[in-house]
Amino acid sequence: MPQIRADREKCEGYGNCVMAAPELVDLDDDGVVVVIRERVDEVDVGKAESAARACPVNALRVDR
Repeated sequence: MPQIRADREKCEGYGNCVMAAPELVDLDDDGVVVVIRERVDEVDVGKAESAARACPVNALRVDR
């Protein structure tokens, strides 16, 4: 099952990922990405990949 991974050290809090996939990722109180659902169902892989592409600092990736 695909997984979405976040590099919290890279995250700069733009929030583009949250706009692309709010059911998968969010920002914490400090504005740093938090993965809500690490394992991604096949139906949500497209959203996860969109969230990863939306990140200008490449703090997200989807592993298959």
